[in-house]
Amino acid sequence: MSTLSGKTALVTGASRGIGRAVAERLARDGARVAVHYGQSEGGAKETVAAIEAAGGSAFPLRADLSTGDGTARLWAEFDRSAGGLDILVNNAGVVGTRQGAGAVTEENIDHLLAVNLKAPLLLTAAGLDRLRDGGRIVNVSTVLTRRPMVTELLPYAVSKAPLDVYTTFLARELAPRGITVNAVAPGATDTDMNADWLRASDEGRAAAAAFAALGRVGEPADIADVVGFLVSEDARWVTGQWLETGGGVLL
Repeated sequence: MSTLSGKTALVTGASRGIGRAVAERLARDGARVAVHYGQSEGGAKETVAAIEAAGGSAFPLRADLSTGDGTARLWAEFDRSAGGLDILVNNAGVVGTRQGAGAVTEENIDHLLAVNLKAPLLLTAAGLDRLRDGGRIVNVSTVLTRRPMVTELLPYAVSKAPLDVYTTFLARELAPRGITVNAVAPGATDTDMNADWLRASDEGRAAAAAFAALGRVGEPADIADVVGFLVSEDARWVTGQWLETGGGVLL
């Protein structure tokens, strides 16, 4: 398919997991993809290599989005390789330390907010003059903002919840430009970020699968395919929405 032919996309946190799957999906659909990474240069190169091996086009971008100058660094690198943007996928995120309400630390919540909230807001703000009219923005949230399945992930969920509000406000603001803004909310997904509890035992995986009405743990491609729809012309009439992409976790 070449539904995104001639488009340029930026996917943050695309060196592994959901971000890599999204980058590969958008490239298969014809977009030229900027593959952002924070630390894993090797992972980003693997993503780019996989895209190019499949006949697509991609280039890596390094920027630590937990730092104050991370956004400026990212856009400076982007501008050296591309002349404009059509699709922005704010995927980069961290889980942080698992802490219940009584154990939350300032250090943990500050780091979570820096990467999971401040980074997408600042990155988007600085990128709006690059984003062409009729463009697409997709924010990666989590089902935990609607269902507290794992209470030890309270700080992570709290850092993601404002992104849901941001999605609706941004959708309203950018509507006159024909830009749609939506959020996807994965449930338990088999990625390196979740490896410590999803891959540790068959029992843990079964317990995670039981949360979903469809009865299995999600794969990165499950979320990537939804993003592929949201950034396509087929989703031109969908904006300001929060889509549960966890196999029916909220049912």
